[in-house]
Order: sequence, then C-alpha cells, then structure tokens
Amino acid sequence: MENKIVEIFIPGPAGRLEAKYYKNQKITSPIALVLQPHPQYGGTMNNKVVVETFHAFMDNGFSVCRVNFRGVGKSDGEFDNGQGELADAAAALDWIERENFDNSQCWVAGFSFGSLISMQLLMRRPEINRFISISPQPNVYDFSFLSPCPTSGLMIYGKKDELVPVNNINELNKRLSSQKGIKVDFHSIADANHFFAKSENSLRKVLDKYIQKESALF
Repeated sequence: MENKIVEIFIPGPAGRLEAKYYKNQKITSPIALVLQPHPQYGGTMNNKVVVETFHAFMDNGFSVCRVNFRGVGKSDGEFDNGQGELADAAAALDWIERENFDNSQCWVAGFSFGSLISMQLLMRRPEINRFISISPQPNVYDFSFLSPCPTSGLMIYGKKDELVPVNNINELNKRLSSQKGIKVDFHSIADANHFFAKSENSLRKVLDKYIQKESALF
C-alpha cells in the first residue's frame, strides 16, 4: 500500500463521493484537497490540471485527496450550482483531516470553478493554512467574499486565458494585495490558456516552487 494512489468513497451530503487519495507515510505530513473544474463543462477530478496539482502535492510530502463533486463519475447526486459542491468539498476536507488528525498543515487548491469552491471553503475553515487557485474567473464569479482573505496563497493564470480578461485578474490582485498580514502571489504563465494546454510543465514548476517554499515555513 505504500506510495499508492487509491480510489476511495467519502460519505457526502448527497451520498457517496468518489475520490482518489494518496497517504504520505510520514507522521504529521501536511494535507491538501484539490478541487475539480465545472461539472457541466466536462470537469472531473481526472482533469489534467487537477491531476498535475495532485502530483505536485504528493511529490512534495503531502497526503492529498482529489474528489468528484456530486453527480460526477461515480459520485452520487446531481449538480447543485455551487452550494452542494461546497458542501461536498467540506465533507472531503473532514475526511482527509480525520485520516490525518496529526497533520502539520492544511492546504486547498482548485482549478477554474474548483478555485471558486476552494476559496469559499477557505473562508469557512480557519484551519486552512494556504491555498492555490488556478485559472480563477473573477469575471464570472464574485470574489468579493474574500474581504478579508484569511490566509496567504497563490493565484496562477495563463496570459492567454481566453475565458478571463486580464483586467479582471488585475482588479482581484489589487484588492487582495491591499490586505494586511497576508500575501497572495499572482503568477502568470506566458503561453498558457485557461486550461494550460501544452503548458503543464510550466504550471508544475510554479506549483513545486510555491509548495516547497511555503510548506517549509510551518
């Protein structure tokens, strides 16, 4: 079982949630939850960006879980416009915390729609130490709930994101950078589009660098 990614089912508010889980063998290893893009546009936990993020945490000493929201893959239930998906994410976080009650850090990450859900989860769970938000969509979703944003984190976006105008990202950057006591790093990847097609290696480098640097602070 060592160093093995296993399929698990987590009890969720709308039935069971399908998930993939990797447990680091080290006691007090940090934990991370990675959230999928929009279910109604083909998003699943096996999305390339989600899997890349999962492996970045795994290779940097974390126990990590990625989960299919309700109605996706083998998860019970049906799409619930974000409310139910937030409840699913909270159930998944409860589960990985119970499995790793002696964890030293707790991180959340999400891609696209998943970045919105991860940030909403962040506002409700004070134990979360860091976040990674990939391809956030402040032009589609209102991120004003991040006032104040409770913890430092990383926002990664593609310079060629065809779904999000860069001025929306810049506005979000301005709002978050004016908050005291936290630091939200905004990192753009030059040739990347919203889905990081052909830019997975660049994304991975940014993820590894940030995870290594920030997890060492605890």
